[in-house]
Amino acid sequence: MLKVGVIGGGSISEFHIKPYLKNEAVELVAMCDSNEQRLKKAGERYGVSHLYLNYKEMMQNPDIDAISICTWNNTHAEIAIAALDAGKHVLVEKPLSISVEEALAVEEAVKRSGKILQIGFVRRHGTNTKLLKKFIDQDELGHIYYAKATCLRRLGNPGGWFSNQSKSGGGPLMDLGVHMIDICWYMMGKPRPVSVSGNTYSKLGNRNNIENLSFYKAADYDASLNDVEDLANALIRFENGASLYVDVSFTLQAKEDELYVKLFGDKGGAEIEPELVMVTEKNNTILNVTPQVDNLSFDFEQAFTNEINHFVECCIEGKEPLAPVADGVEVMKMLCAIYESAKTNKEVYL
Repeated sequence: MLKVGVIGGGSISEFHIKPYLKNEAVELVAMCDSNEQRLKKAGERYGVSHLYLNYKEMMQNPDIDAISICTWNNTHAEIAIAALDAGKHVLVEKPLSISVEEALAVEEAVKRSGKILQIGFVRRHGTNTKLLKKFIDQDELGHIYYAKATCLRRLGNPGGWFSNQSKSGGGPLMDLGVHMIDICWYMMGKPRPVSVSGNTYSKLGNRNNIENLSFYKAADYDASLNDVEDLANALIRFENGASLYVDVSFTLQAKEDELYVKLFGDKGGAEIEPELVMVTEKNNTILNVTPQVDNLSFDFEQAFTNEINHFVECCIEGKEPLAPVADGVEVMKMLCAIYESAKTNKEVYL
């Protein structure tokens, strides 16, 4: 049995806890949260008796083999390093950290500990992603030289720690852009990024004055606190000549929300979201190919289940995770370069 502890009792932790409870190779033995009332409720709900208000105390429990980190972005690196040094395997929510320096420090901790660390790049574990990756690995798309990803929310600033720069490290780029960049980069074969040109805009705020439209609000929502960007976009160039364009927003004067991920190769193309479709040529004819599977869309809950089960398997069998620490470092380099480019109004070279 892999004995697991979960740090952080916010909304994302539920997507870790439920798959752990369903996995027959796992025993959920401990939980940690700085909010005592929330921690107590979670312990009662999931039948966990070892409850900690301080993660450092939790690390001293020798019965814990692995932990999930579901906390504010600015704590990811600190907790991950402490867990690795305490001999625990780690699944850390994205992003790995809020700076390249922190990400590199985590990478060093992985090397000296010899433990597994998996980044919570959950879209890599989607059923649609896994299916398309098989076709890409068989060279069905050829050289993927351009990718394009959009996640635009017209009214979707969750507030709370998400809109607090000191805790989140940024706005939609850190929350949504990390997913968009990672899934494209991963499907493109993880080419080395060489330059980034980016922009960020803070024009609309959280738009809490809008009536008759509901949106997700963080548990600690406070409309008066918002010092992150509304919108970010970027063009990333890679060593192999490929490029990626991405744009993400929490709030925007748009007709409706938009979400898509598109890949373009010299043999074929594909869209992963909103639904999986592939494009190819046969007999001088362009074909749009729709796989015959149960679900063509990204299933958030199923992807988390796949991610958690993969982490458990890697811990037990000593396998390299699908999203290792090195990938978290590279994605962090791209995220930070976008912010630097936006700040300096110049292209940034990596």
